[in-house]
Amino acid sequence: MKDPIKITVLGASGRMGRMLVKAVIENDGTVLVGVTEQDNHEWIGQDIGKLILGEENGLVVSNNPHDLILKSQAIIDFTQPDVSLFYSGLAAQARIVHVIGTTGFSKSQLRKIELAGQHATIIRAGNMSLGVNLLALLSNKVARSLGDDYDVEILEMHHNKKIDAPSGTALMIGEAVASGREMEFNPPTGKSIFDLKSEREKGSIGFASLRGGDVVGEHDVIFSSNGERIILKHIATDRMIFAKGAIAAATWGVGKGPGQYDMKDVLGL
Repeated sequence: MKDPIKITVLGASGRMGRMLVKAVIENDGTVLVGVTEQDNHEWIGQDIGKLILGEENGLVVSNNPHDLILKSQAIIDFTQPDVSLFYSGLAAQARIVHVIGTTGFSKSQLRKIELAGQHATIIRAGNMSLGVNLLALLSNKVARSLGDDYDVEILEMHHNKKIDAPSGTALMIGEAVASGREMEFNPPTGKSIFDLKSEREKGSIGFASLRGGDVVGEHDVIFSSNGERIILKHIATDRMIFAKGAIAAATWGVGKGPGQYDMKDVLGL
């Protein structure tokens, strides 16, 4: 029987951080060796087991990621772009696995993460679920089959606390569609790529973002032509699917060489 993978969860108090802590503790193939939060956070020094599971486990929340990373085989990170960029540098120094579920990176930040992948095993994905990655794959194949006679709209909805738009998942799907059409993908900078006062450009990919309530995540990929529409859809109802995907990525990455990977690699897609 293999020894469990040693994992540190970064940003433990967030929506995904809490879910990740619970998932790593409950998973037979992993052991939680550390959790972090930013300086001056009220959780610093408190027992993470008591905070999340209601029962002490002797592991306290730290604001010193350096020591924890030295004990870890993998770190899982659903934080903020600048924070993830910092952690990628630490992962490169330690030569460990860095699973990144953070979205909203700039092109320059992505280039720096790619450099970190020369020394660390970086697994970055806009979405860690099997269903969403299958959706992206199907979107790629449909786009390849239909060509640019079909307009493409990607509609996403998330909870009212999410601040980046379009979502990382929507951008991942957009990139898959663009790849299927063998065209360059230029991510939009606002909630819609189109000026609604003008006709849309043939072959372009449109995005729309909705925010409300506690929606975990919904994504529609709409291919529209004269006389018909083809709609691919994914609905997430539980964040645990993302946590389980991240753990699968961390487990898969241990023993792999340096490089930048995504969930298609992890899932064999």
